[in-house]
This record gives sequence, structure tokens and C-alpha cells, in this order.
Amino acid sequence: MAPPIRIGVVAPGGRIEPALAERVKAFAADTFLDQAPDIVFHPQCFLSAGHFAGDDEARLKAFVEVANDPAFDAIWFARGGYGACRIAEAALAQLNEASRKKTYLGYSDNGAILGGLYARRYAHVAHGPIPVDMTRAGGEAAIKRALAWLIERAPESVELGLMFDSKAAAFNITVFQSLLGTSLEPDLSGHVLMLEDVGEYLYRLDRALFQITSSANVRSVKGIKLGRILDVPENDRPFGATAEEMMRYWCAKAGVAYLGRADIGHDVENKIVPFGARRV
Repeated sequence: MAPPIRIGVVAPGGRIEPALAERVKAFAADTFLDQAPDIVFHPQCFLSAGHFAGDDEARLKAFVEVANDPAFDAIWFARGGYGACRIAEAALAQLNEASRKKTYLGYSDNGAILGGLYARRYAHVAHGPIPVDMTRAGGEAAIKRALAWLIERAPESVELGLMFDSKAAAFNITVFQSLLGTSLEPDLSGHVLMLEDVGEYLYRLDRALFQITSSANVRSVKGIKLGRILDVPENDRPFGATAEEMMRYWCAKAGVAYLGRADIGHDVENKIVPFGARRV
């Protein structure tokens, strides 16, 4: 029997509570038994510096330490929040060859690092559930999905459309907008680009989609799929279009194919989207 995989958890954005780490580890042990991974939460996950899980230097050092350590098979981002973009370029510049062998899993704000890794041709990068999802109602399903994929690349964990799409990538809309024109923006030519968001006014998403679909890189994609747009704040007047109508509008103006819905979002149903070509 192969030894259990070793997963390092770091928090490039916001902190988590130690009790959540213990809960995730206990769930993994009870759910996967002989295949249970060794999940190591870096102490940085529990630091607090204003909005962040430690200051920029602490978050950068934790990520680089775990990424460069050949004893770890994967890096799992503890939560989103905000902060990954503040450390991403400096952290990526310090990575060694051992870091290229790992799998990286996260979503939301972590897209800044995931995008940067993929731009640097890291082969095992994916958008998917993270430990903080355990705090949602029904969150055990999301954690099980993530761990099943990390342990054995379970096909049922993956967004169904990937069975038919040659290459794919997935991001939060607001985070992806912030990557455009930076060193963290990957080449997405020929990809199916999946986009989701949470907690944003529709007019702000509309503005973001204008910029996103104006990008020459994005105009080279195979097409765009829309994930779930959740917890939209109520504006002082109705926007006048749904999120899907907005996406169709901007895709049409940019000459980009709109390919329908994607099963991703800030919820417990969030499926995994490995970046790049599908690997059987």
C-alpha cells in the first residue's frame, strides 16, 4: 500500500481558527481511513495581523517553506479572504524544483497564486474547495470532494464539463480582473474559462466583465462558462440584467463563445477544475 499523501496547508489571505484545522484533520481520518492523508496546518494559518493571517512576510515565508519542501505532495490553501496578490510575485520568485512536483488546490483570492503558478507552467494547479468550506452548512461534502481529488484524482470530484473540454481554467471574476496585465496572468488561449463570484454588486461585475472580455488573452479562449454568482447585494435600483445576461452580452461584444453554466462557486457544491489539459 502506498504511503498516505502529505498535504501542507497555508493561508495567503485570511486566518483560520485552530479548531477548524483539528476538525478537518479528524474528518479526513474518519472518512478516508487507510488512505487518510497527513494534513499539516502551518502555524502561520492561525496568525492575525489586521485583515491577514500574519503580515506579508509571514504569509510569504510559510508558502515558500511548504512549497519548496519535498516532503509535501500538495499545498491546500486554508481559506480565501484577501492577501494572496500581496505576496504572490515575491513568493513565486523563490520557488525551487521541488515545488513543481506538488499539487496546488484553492479558489477565490488564492486565484492570484494559482494563476501565477499556471503562468509559470506548473502542471498541477486546480480551483476547488478549501478547509474553510467546512464551516458552511453541508461543508463536509466539499472537503470530501477536495481530499478525494488530492488523494486519488477521483473523477466524481471534477466539474462535469471537463469531460468534453480540452483545456480549462477557473477563477473568481474580481480576482481574475485584478490579474490582467500582471505577471500572474496565465496564457489562456484555447481554454474554457470558468468564472464565478460572491458578494459583489451586479454593476461591479458588469464593469469587471467589460475589462475581462476586452483582454486579447481572454479573446483567445475557446469560450467562457459562468459559475454561480452568489450573495449579490441589493442595489438602490435594480440593475436590469441577470448575471447570465451580462455574461452573454459581453461575450457577444467581444466575439467570445458563451458556453453555458459551470458547476463552481463559493458554496459546498463547488467542483474541482484542474488547470490545463484534462489528464485521464
